Amino acid sequence: MLVLRQSQSIVVSGESGAGKTESTKYILRYLTESHGQSAGVIEQQILAANPLLEAFGNAKTVRNNNSSRFGKFIEIHFSNKHQVVGGHVSHYLLEKPRVCWQSPGERNYHIFYYLCAAASTQLRNAYKIKTPDDYQYMKEGTTQYFLSKETESKISETSKSKQQKSKGSLHDIVMDDLIGFQRVEQAMKKCKISDNEKNDIFRITCGVLHLGNIQFESSDGTQGGCCVSPNSQDAVAMTAKLFGLEKDELCECLVTRVMQAAKGGGKGTIIKVPLKAEQASNARNGLAKYIYDRLFTYIVKRVNDSFPFQSSAHFIGVLDIAGFEYFALNSFEQFCINYCNEKLQQFFNLRVLKEEQELYEKEGLGVNAVTFTDNQDCIDLIESKMGILELLDEESKLPRASPNNFTHTVHQKHSSHFRLAIPRKSKLTAHRNVRDDEGFLIRHFAGAVCYQTAEFIEKNNDALHSSLQMLLNESQDPFSKQLFPKADNKTKSIQKLAFDSVGNKFKVQLNTLMEKLRGTGSSFVRCIKPNNKLVDNLFEGTQILSQLQCAGMVSVLNLMQGGFPSRASFHDLYEMYKRYMPQNLLRLDPRLFCKALFHALGLSDQDYRFGVTKVFFRSGKFYEFDQMMKSDPENLRVLIKKVHRWLICARWKKAQWGTLMVLKLKNKILYRRRALLKMQSTIRMFLAVRRHRPRYRALRQVQTLYSEIVKMEDVAKQMKDDKVSKQVKSIRTSLDDLIRGIKTTVMKRQQMDKLYIDMANKVTKQLKELMSKKKAKEAEQIRLKKLQEEMEREKKKREEEERKRKAEEEEREKKKKEEAEAKKKKEEIEKRRKEEEAMNLKALREERKKLEEEKKKIFEEKKLLEDLRKKQEQERLDFEMAQRLSQESNSQVTVTEEVAQVREEVATAIPARTPLVQRSDKTYDLSKWKYAELRDTINTCNDVDLLSACREEFHRRLKVYQKWKSKNKKNTAEPEPTTARAPEAIQNASPPPPLPQKKKPGDKMAQRYFRVPFMRPSDKSGDPTLRKKGMWYAHFDGEFIARQMELHPDKVPVLLVAGKDDLQMCELSLLETGLTNKKNAEILEKEFEYEWDKHGGTNYLLIAINNKQARQTYATNKLQGK
Repeated sequence: MLVLRQSQSIVVSGESGAGKTESTKYILRYLTESHGQSAGVIEQQILAANPLLEAFGNAKTVRNNNSSRFGKFIEIHFSNKHQVVGGHVSHYLLEKPRVCWQSPGERNYHIFYYLCAAASTQLRNAYKIKTPDDYQYMKEGTTQYFLSKETESKISETSKSKQQKSKGSLHDIVMDDLIGFQRVEQAMKKCKISDNEKNDIFRITCGVLHLGNIQFESSDGTQGGCCVSPNSQDAVAMTAKLFGLEKDELCECLVTRVMQAAKGGGKGTIIKVPLKAEQASNARNGLAKYIYDRLFTYIVKRVNDSFPFQSSAHFIGVLDIAGFEYFALNSFEQFCINYCNEKLQQFFNLRVLKEEQELYEKEGLGVNAVTFTDNQDCIDLIESKMGILELLDEESKLPRASPNNFTHTVHQKHSSHFRLAIPRKSKLTAHRNVRDDEGFLIRHFAGAVCYQTAEFIEKNNDALHSSLQMLLNESQDPFSKQLFPKADNKTKSIQKLAFDSVGNKFKVQLNTLMEKLRGTGSSFVRCIKPNNKLVDNLFEGTQILSQLQCAGMVSVLNLMQGGFPSRASFHDLYEMYKRYMPQNLLRLDPRLFCKALFHALGLSDQDYRFGVTKVFFRSGKFYEFDQMMKSDPENLRVLIKKVHRWLICARWKKAQWGTLMVLKLKNKILYRRRALLKMQSTIRMFLAVRRHRPRYRALRQVQTLYSEIVKMEDVAKQMKDDKVSKQVKSIRTSLDDLIRGIKTTVMKRQQMDKLYIDMANKVTKQLKELMSKKKAKEAEQIRLKKLQEEMEREKKKREEEERKRKAEEEEREKKKKEEAEAKKKKEEIEKRRKEEEAMNLKALREERKKLEEEKKKIFEEKKLLEDLRKKQEQERLDFEMAQRLSQESNSQVTVTEEVAQVREEVATAIPARTPLVQRSDKTYDLSKWKYAELRDTINTCNDVDLLSACREEFHRRLKVYQKWKSKNKKNTAEPEPTTARAPEAIQNASPPPPLPQKKKPGDKMAQRYFRVPFMRPSDKSGDPTLRKKGMWYAHFDGEFIARQMELHPDKVPVLLVAGKDDLQMCELSLLETGLTNKKNAEILEKEFEYEWDKHGGTNYLLIAINNKQARQTYATNKLQGK
């Protein structure tokens, strides 16, 4: 502020409980006491305002014992002599719902506990102050006091709550309710608040507590509604007394609502509408929040009035606002707080990262750019047109506003927004139970937070029922009249509840604050929370690193490592150290002075860098430089000698460079002289060429006509006509005269072009005439020759006519056959040619289509990779935040199984191809075939009918074998097998085999997957509590089984594939098993494939394929990539 003569702002930010409030205190104490031995009256008043504001605006939360539940911007104003002349406090977004409700483990505002613990006997008797257990607004949270060992003995037993007596006091280094009340009274005195005014403030505060004890019960009247409970009559009387109201009017306004009809009289008829018990409780809570908010605003106003000032030169502002919050249950307060932190994070990126790099670029330092994440899209999602705040206001204005409708509209308007998601996409399992129309997930700069919107509309409306508003305005108490002044607009309609948007007011206040911050120089204090347990000397590295990354400190450190944090202008350095230098060095200009100084000190070029107007230092190097300059005089004399020596060397080098420049100038003059001669000769050549170029071009064009003259002379010789020869000779003479005229006569280019065109037309015309005469003569000769040949042919024709007639009759039949065959061959060739062309064209189109698909696929993959990178970074932040929150709320963090998703994508990307089965009327006698022949035919045959017949014969034999084996099981001495081909329920419930159905050509084999629980026969006769169940999985390729798996609780899984393990697998067809009619037996393909891969089924099938033991099925084709 002193150097730049500009107002400054200090932004204190961090998570809730990181120490922002305490840091603000230290900053204010330093600013007020740094310019004198002790603080003055104004400085003391500014420092005294903190305890008063904290008492009415701070509360205990699960993360912080002294959490600021409002934002404040404290301005300390200075005069031209840099003395403190006054201050001003601006507050933002007081958390009013805390007055009526607190979460478990949290407390209401400190002032309530101060009064219950430390109020004097006179105040207790006057305002009926009791224990926290006696007030509805305090007993929902923690009712323990903050006390030390010394102050705990000073609290009477009648003031202690049940929790205080059973669990003892809460302990904190800073917090003490007894001492806190004393600090509040001292702060009021320093802020010039009189004793009467202090008692009025305590009276209104106690009135809020008594107001919360008013209960309602349903009325038995015909009009419905409710009434005040008889047990609450004392609370009503005390509340009316403390607020200066009539008891009956207060009761009536709490249980009824005044409305004005649209018609009836000049302004309409005023009617009273009874309220239900729940509506009356909401009205009571709204009244309590409104009164406390007005009281807090009044206290801030009185604090500002205590240190007034007429004018100021500059100010230093300290911003302390609620930090980024995330709980298991996040409502409208957390939404507004996190929205404010988004704006502050953007302001931090602008000032620290963007403007710093712009300065480096402007000064020409060549520092590498540092990238950072821009959160403008998240801010636009909240505050832009059709953003969340605007949608909330639109929904709140409706007659029947619904939070579910508001949430649905938000998801519908921003369905494709990256920052917005549905609650079930949260990493925390507790948020996945929230329905889509009950909340939304926003990916903030610090991680994803899930907001429940059930109370958004209620908390966004900051207005009261008109009856309660008029009741407060009619109060006869002088202090209440100051808190609740009458409205200027007396004609305002009271037909329905007015709407006053909290979100819109907060957005306007926040934008005003940001404009004020942008107009000042900014400094940032980042508070880091070491742990979530609120204990000292415990540092959780993962949590600290996550906070640094979310706050953008990684990018700042990268910029500081490669940049130059310290800087000073050349003039400032000159003024700072000129008193240490002799007079002969002071004549240097500031830039040369700094350059000589740095070279004399021997500073490394890596430690500093000269810009256009400033010199920049690495971190910590400016301090080293300053210590060198302020060392003892002996070192200073040595330094001056070094500066002299450097100046002499610099001047000598400058003289050397000057000599070299003179020599270079001489050589340059000689070079330019030669260049000028070359340029002159080139220009002369250019002028000559430009002058004679049309003549050269015309001569070349005319000379091309000589080839036409030669053709004409050849034609004239062939025709042997003297007249034609004379014409050709005259044309040649005219052409020679034209050439001679162009060479000797000065003509324009247009004239030469015209003469050339006339001569060319003349030559072309004469050549055409000669060629036509020649063609006519040649045609006459050809006609005569043809006539003679025709006569000779006619003669021969008559001689051979008789011979041909006989031969024609003999060969007519033969010729007809040959023509028919030739025609047929020609048609076949033409047909084959057309087919080949169609095939080639089709192949070409398919090839082009594949190329286009590949290009499109490559583009989509690139885009997908970019989205995955962005989502991966966001997922990492979401996972870290969810993990931290899960530690507090004893919840779980769900990790998705990426392996199953990849397998599903591969399964959809490479569709399995099953052979087409065509049924025909052909029958095969396969009863004499061997088992090996049937297996080889199934694996290698391409005939669909034969393949189907072989499979039916194979399974028929398998069923006969299994029946024979079960029939003779009693006669064999073999032990009972531990595994079965299929669960007993499936074998016993098999329906009779249906008639075979013929499949149409081209139908694919259906792939179906089943899962059935089973119990081993050896476990059925034992203790029911010790029975162990297993799972039987089956994959049917069409009608027959292809893969089978048995999962036992205490054994290795049994894997079976068709072909290798046919005798151990289920021999029944799909219809015979009855699985299609069994409830919950069929599963999805990805569920079967997950269990199959998990227990090594893929490797087992691959080994069987390599050993040529597996039969060809859908699974083998898919594994081989067919």
